[in-house]
Amino acid sequence: MTSALKTEHLPPGAGIHPQPGDVGKQVIIRRPSKATPLEAWSDATAIGAVVPGGQMPPSLSGVAFQPWEDPPTNAESWEKLARTSLVEDPPFSPPKGFAPATGVVIREPDGRLWLVAPTNQFGGYEVTFPKGRPDGKSLKAAALIEAYEESGLRVRLLKHLLDIQRSQTYTRYYLAERLGGTPAAMGWESQCVLLVPVSQMPSLQLAVADKLVLESALSAAT
Repeated sequence: MTSALKTEHLPPGAGIHPQPGDVGKQVIIRRPSKATPLEAWSDATAIGAVVPGGQMPPSLSGVAFQPWEDPPTNAESWEKLARTSLVEDPPFSPPKGFAPATGVVIREPDGRLWLVAPTNQFGGYEVTFPKGRPDGKSLKAAALIEAYEESGLRVRLLKHLLDIQRSQTYTRYYLAERLGGTPAAMGWESQCVLLVPVSQMPSLQLAVADKLVLESALSAAT
Protein backbone atom coordinates (compact mmCIF):
# COMPACT_ATOMS: atom_id res chain seq x y z
CA MET A 1 0.00 0.00 0.00
CA THR A 2 1.20 3.53 -0.65
CA SER A 3 0.93 6.69 1.37
CA ALA A 4 -1.98 7.73 -0.84
CA LEU A 5 -4.19 5.11 0.84
CA LYS A 6 -7.34 6.63 2.34
CA THR A 7 -8.41 5.69 5.83
CA GLU A 8 -11.94 4.97 4.63
CA HIS A 9 -10.56 2.25 2.34
CA LEU A 10 -9.23 0.24 5.25
CA PRO A 11 -10.73 -3.18 6.03
CA PRO A 12 -13.27 -3.12 8.89
CA GLY A 13 -11.54 -2.82 12.25
CA ALA A 14 -8.11 -2.10 10.75
CA GLY A 15 -5.92 0.92 11.47
CA ILE A 16 -2.79 2.67 10.26
CA HIS A 17 0.46 2.65 12.22
CA PRO A 18 1.56 6.24 13.02
CA GLN A 19 5.14 5.36 12.06
CA PRO A 20 5.87 4.90 8.33
CA GLY A 21 7.24 1.62 7.09
CA ASP A 22 9.93 0.98 4.51
CA VAL A 23 10.43 3.83 2.02
CA GLY A 24 7.72 5.85 3.73
CA LYS A 25 4.82 3.50 3.03
CA GLN A 26 1.83 3.38 5.31
CA VAL A 27 1.54 0.27 7.44
CA ILE A 28 -1.94 -1.17 7.88
CA ILE A 29 -2.62 -2.98 11.16
CA ARG A 30 -5.23 -5.53 10.22
CA ARG A 31 -6.12 -6.57 13.76
CA PRO A 32 -5.08 -3.79 16.16
CA SER A 33 -4.07 -4.65 19.71
CA LYS A 34 -5.75 -3.19 22.79
CA ALA A 35 -4.08 -1.05 25.42
CA THR A 36 -4.49 -1.68 29.13
CA PRO A 37 -5.66 0.97 31.62
CA LEU A 38 -2.89 3.30 32.78
CA GLU A 39 -3.04 1.95 36.33
CA ALA A 40 -1.78 -1.42 35.09
CA TRP A 41 1.69 0.02 34.56
CA SER A 42 2.17 0.70 38.27
CA ASP A 43 0.94 -2.77 39.31
CA ALA A 44 3.85 -5.23 39.32
CA THR A 45 1.37 -8.13 39.12
CA ALA A 46 -0.42 -6.81 36.02
CA ILE A 47 0.34 -6.73 32.30
CA GLY A 48 0.81 -3.23 30.91
CA ALA A 49 0.18 -2.81 27.19
CA VAL A 50 0.38 0.23 24.92
CA VAL A 51 -0.41 0.69 21.24
CA PRO A 52 1.47 2.99 18.85
CA GLY A 53 1.06 6.60 19.94
CA GLY A 54 -0.91 5.54 23.02
CA GLN A 55 -0.93 7.02 26.50
CA MET A 56 1.71 6.17 29.09
CA PRO A 57 2.20 7.21 32.72
CA PRO A 58 4.87 9.87 33.29
CA SER A 59 7.37 7.35 34.68
CA LEU A 60 7.96 3.90 36.12
CA SER A 61 10.57 2.80 38.66
CA GLY A 62 11.91 6.36 38.67
CA VAL A 63 12.63 6.40 34.91
CA ALA A 64 10.56 8.77 32.77
CA PHE A 65 8.65 7.67 29.71
CA GLN A 66 9.75 10.23 27.12
CA PRO A 67 10.73 9.89 23.47
CA TRP A 68 14.46 9.49 22.95
CA GLU A 69 15.36 12.96 21.67
CA ASP A 70 18.78 12.24 20.14
CA PRO A 71 19.08 8.56 19.19
CA PRO A 72 22.04 7.55 17.01
CA THR A 73 21.41 8.20 13.36
CA ASN A 74 24.06 6.03 11.72
CA ALA A 75 25.93 2.78 12.23
CA GLU A 76 29.03 4.51 13.61
CA SER A 77 27.00 6.23 16.34
CA TRP A 78 25.29 3.00 17.32
CA GLU A 79 28.66 1.24 17.52
CA LYS A 80 30.00 4.02 19.74
CA LEU A 81 27.04 3.60 22.07
CA ALA A 82 27.46 -0.18 22.09
CA ARG A 83 31.07 0.19 23.22
CA THR A 84 29.88 1.76 26.48
CA SER A 85 28.51 -1.66 27.44
CA LEU A 86 30.65 -3.75 29.76
CA VAL A 87 29.21 -7.01 28.41
CA GLU A 88 31.88 -9.45 27.32
CA ASP A 89 30.88 -11.40 24.22
CA PRO A 90 31.92 -15.05 24.02
CA PRO A 91 32.78 -16.41 20.55
CA PHE A 92 29.79 -16.45 18.21
CA SER A 93 29.64 -19.11 15.50
CA PRO A 94 26.30 -19.55 13.71
CA PRO A 95 25.79 -23.05 12.28
CA LYS A 96 25.95 -23.38 8.51
CA GLY A 97 22.74 -22.19 6.88
CA PHE A 98 21.66 -19.97 9.78
CA ALA A 99 21.97 -16.18 9.61
CA PRO A 100 23.36 -14.28 12.61
CA ALA A 101 20.85 -12.31 14.67
CA THR A 102 20.64 -10.62 18.04
CA GLY A 103 17.92 -9.95 20.59
CA VAL A 104 17.36 -8.38 23.97
CA VAL A 105 15.40 -9.15 27.13
CA ILE A 106 14.62 -5.90 28.95
CA ARG A 107 13.91 -6.29 32.65
CA GLU A 108 12.21 -3.74 34.89
CA PRO A 109 13.25 -3.36 38.55
CA ASP A 110 9.83 -4.76 39.54
CA GLY A 111 10.70 -8.02 37.77
CA ARG A 112 8.46 -7.60 34.75
CA LEU A 113 9.82 -8.14 31.25
CA TRP A 114 9.22 -6.18 28.05
CA LEU A 115 7.85 -7.93 24.97
CA VAL A 116 6.62 -6.74 21.60
CA ALA A 117 3.69 -7.80 19.44
CA PRO A 118 4.92 -7.84 15.82
CA THR A 119 2.66 -5.95 13.44
CA ASN A 120 0.16 -8.31 11.84
CA GLN A 121 1.77 -11.21 13.71
CA PHE A 122 4.78 -11.10 11.39
CA GLY A 123 6.70 -14.36 11.41
CA GLY A 124 3.81 -16.06 13.17
CA TYR A 125 4.56 -14.36 16.50
CA GLU A 126 1.83 -13.03 18.77
CA VAL A 127 4.48 -11.71 21.18
CA THR A 128 8.25 -12.03 21.29
CA PHE A 129 11.39 -10.36 22.57
CA PRO A 130 12.91 -7.62 20.36
CA LYS A 131 15.33 -9.15 17.88
CA GLY A 132 16.71 -8.81 14.37
CA ARG A 133 19.66 -9.33 12.05
CA PRO A 134 22.74 -7.14 12.46
CA ASP A 135 23.16 -6.26 8.76
CA GLY A 136 26.89 -5.70 9.12
CA LYS A 137 26.78 -4.11 12.57
CA SER A 138 28.14 -5.65 15.75
CA LEU A 139 25.78 -7.83 17.75
CA LYS A 140 25.72 -5.33 20.63
CA ALA A 141 24.90 -2.38 18.39
CA ALA A 142 22.20 -4.36 16.63
CA ALA A 143 20.66 -5.34 19.98
CA LEU A 144 20.39 -1.67 20.98
CA ILE A 145 18.85 -0.83 17.61
CA GLU A 146 16.29 -3.62 17.77
CA ALA A 147 15.27 -2.63 21.29
CA TYR A 148 14.74 0.95 20.17
CA GLU A 149 13.05 0.27 16.84
CA GLU A 150 10.69 -2.43 18.11
CA SER A 151 9.91 -1.22 21.64
CA GLY A 152 10.75 2.50 21.55
CA LEU A 153 13.06 2.02 24.54
CA ARG A 154 16.64 3.12 25.15
CA VAL A 155 18.42 0.33 26.97
CA ARG A 156 21.76 -0.64 28.49
CA LEU A 157 23.08 -4.15 27.91
CA LEU A 158 23.91 -5.91 31.16
CA LYS A 159 24.81 -9.47 30.37
CA HIS A 160 25.10 -12.08 27.63
CA LEU A 161 22.28 -14.59 28.14
CA LEU A 162 22.52 -17.31 25.51
CA ASP A 163 22.91 -18.09 21.82
CA ILE A 164 20.01 -20.05 20.37
CA GLN A 165 19.06 -21.56 17.03
CA ARG A 166 15.75 -20.30 15.70
CA SER A 167 14.00 -21.28 12.46
CA GLN A 168 16.28 -19.25 10.19
CA THR A 169 18.76 -17.55 12.49
CA TYR A 170 21.28 -18.20 15.22
CA THR A 171 20.47 -15.49 17.73
CA ARG A 172 22.50 -14.01 20.57
CA TYR A 173 20.42 -12.59 23.43
CA TYR A 174 21.40 -10.02 26.02
CA LEU A 175 19.81 -9.04 29.31
CA ALA A 176 19.19 -5.28 29.46
CA GLU A 177 17.71 -2.50 31.57
CA ARG A 178 15.61 0.46 30.48
CA LEU A 179 17.30 3.87 30.56
CA GLY A 180 14.66 5.93 28.76
CA GLY A 181 12.45 6.21 25.72
CA THR A 182 8.78 5.33 25.60
CA PRO A 183 7.03 2.27 24.19
CA ALA A 184 4.36 4.55 22.73
CA ALA A 185 7.01 5.52 20.13
CA MET A 186 7.45 1.93 18.91
CA GLY A 187 8.44 1.58 15.25
CA TRP A 188 6.18 0.21 12.53
CA GLU A 189 7.33 -3.38 13.09
CA SER A 190 5.39 -3.52 16.39
CA GLN A 191 1.68 -2.97 16.96
CA CYS A 192 1.86 -3.24 20.74
CA VAL A 193 4.50 -3.24 23.48
CA LEU A 194 3.85 -5.13 26.70
CA LEU A 195 5.34 -5.24 30.19
CA VAL A 196 4.60 -8.69 31.57
CA PRO A 197 4.99 -10.24 35.04
CA VAL A 198 6.81 -13.55 35.05
CA SER A 199 3.76 -15.17 36.65
CA GLN A 200 1.68 -14.31 33.56
CA MET A 201 4.17 -15.45 30.94
CA PRO A 202 2.49 -18.89 30.67
CA SER A 203 -0.69 -17.17 29.45
CA LEU A 204 1.14 -15.80 26.40
CA GLN A 205 1.66 -17.61 23.13
CA LEU A 206 5.46 -17.70 23.31
CA ALA A 207 7.44 -19.64 20.72
CA VAL A 208 9.49 -22.56 22.01
CA ALA A 209 12.72 -20.62 21.44
CA ASP A 210 11.35 -17.63 23.36
CA LYS A 211 10.49 -19.90 26.30
CA LEU A 212 14.15 -20.95 26.41
CA VAL A 213 15.20 -17.30 26.27
CA LEU A 214 12.82 -16.57 29.15
CA GLU A 215 14.30 -19.39 31.22
CA SER A 216 17.79 -18.02 30.65
CA ALA A 217 16.70 -14.50 31.63
CA LEU A 218 15.08 -15.72 34.84
CA SER A 219 18.17 -17.70 35.74
CA ALA A 220 20.36 -14.64 35.14
CA ALA A 221 18.08 -12.42 37.24
CA THR A 222 18.41 -14.70 40.25
